Amino acid sequence: MNKSILDEKKHIHFIGIGGSGMYPLAQILHAKGFYLTGSDNNETDTLQAVRNMGIPVTLGQRAENIDGADLIVHTAAIMADNPELIAAKASGVPVLERSELLGIVSSWYDNAICVSGTHGKTTTTAMLAQILHDAGIDLSAFIGGKLPCIGGSGCAGTSDIFVCESCEFVDTFLKLYPDTAVILNIDADHLDYFKTVENIIRSFHRFCELTSHAIIYNGDDENTCQAVKGITGKEMISFGYKENNFYRAAEVKHSSGKTGFTVLKDGKTLGEITLQVPGEHNVLNALAAVVCCDRLGMEFEKIQKGLAVFRGAGRRFEIKGEVNGVTVADDYAHHPTELTATLKAAKEMSYRRIIAVFQPFTFSRTVQHLEEFAESLSIADVAVLTDIMGSREKNDWNIYTRNLAEIMNNAVYFPQDESAEYTDERKYKNFQDVCQYVTEHVQPGDLVLTMGCGDINKVAKMILDTLQKGNHT
Repeated sequence: MNKSILDEKKHIHFIGIGGSGMYPLAQILHAKGFYLTGSDNNETDTLQAVRNMGIPVTLGQRAENIDGADLIVHTAAIMADNPELIAAKASGVPVLERSELLGIVSSWYDNAICVSGTHGKTTTTAMLAQILHDAGIDLSAFIGGKLPCIGGSGCAGTSDIFVCESCEFVDTFLKLYPDTAVILNIDADHLDYFKTVENIIRSFHRFCELTSHAIIYNGDDENTCQAVKGITGKEMISFGYKENNFYRAAEVKHSSGKTGFTVLKDGKTLGEITLQVPGEHNVLNALAAVVCCDRLGMEFEKIQKGLAVFRGAGRRFEIKGEVNGVTVADDYAHHPTELTATLKAAKEMSYRRIIAVFQPFTFSRTVQHLEEFAESLSIADVAVLTDIMGSREKNDWNIYTRNLAEIMNNAVYFPQDESAEYTDERKYKNFQDVCQYVTEHVQPGDLVLTMGCGDINKVAKMILDTLQKGNHT
């Protein structure tokens, strides 16, 4: 990638500017003084946040939206037949996929900390950003979820530190320029692209090879240890629970939604950490953030303070509200391992029942992990399932929500006409059915937890709104 492609560019147009990977880039480039315009197909809170920055946004994607731009950026989710993308490629103006632009941005910084892993990237990147921000460091950041202290999911500061969530999907993280790489874990995911776990491990190994200074890795995770094997010329720093790790989490305690643990460095106690976010998985996420900050030379007391006030990134066990003793929360979990971690964390809390409202994302993932999804969702007292959100895929697998529900004992779903076209109107009807069921059956003391990486967060809002209006028994 030509790292100088942004030189002398003034007007950058974003196709799909409301996407979770586009919004933080828009925040960074807007702060750097570029004139931005954008378009998207769906009205969202994020799109309104973009408008609030003074960026003109068009709803609906049309060829004329690109007029005047001297660089055009699009998400990988934009289909090849999209009229705006077709016009962009025919215009003679340079066109970048989002991950290419992120790679260029990462090259601007002398201390790019790139956080990777199948699970926990957003939370760990947000924890790291929170600690640095609260310590007075004027960092830059790219996060897949919104973090209140930086006013969104991206920011551009004056220091040489760039904290960057680094996604492995279709090898996008191989376009980055990491100075420090963090590997949280490696699991079987995105098999529609990688095909095998061995291929995923190979990509993470290449990510390590791209890194200029240090690799901070989960020494408890077998696949991660395999990925870092044979890496030379970098500082190798392990973290985890086991005694062979250079940084360790010990004496873990859970109480009332809080988690405490002691940090050991090379066998010596650094101090205790208290988290406001629940779950064993967040102990390791926090420990990875501690390692990054300790390596930067930060005082442990500042690390403690930053983590003590961290309450999660957007859509990561995000409490949306409470009505008449019913708590509604939203979480991005969309892989069985993530569902298990989130639901186990919820079970450690004092809720009467856990009602999981799950939106399966992509047909391929649903097919590949069908039994694991059933096992994970069985942790909940009730699992209410929406139709599958196909996103970038067509249903070549002939897989439907009923296939998941039929192998579960605690599932509720709403049968669909499998021969009919899946439209926005039909999806909304499905969401209404889910909302009606939940609001009619929920009781004081219950936690309703919407889960998935699609637009299931809309259901959380629908449920809250309905409960607030009192339209339930």
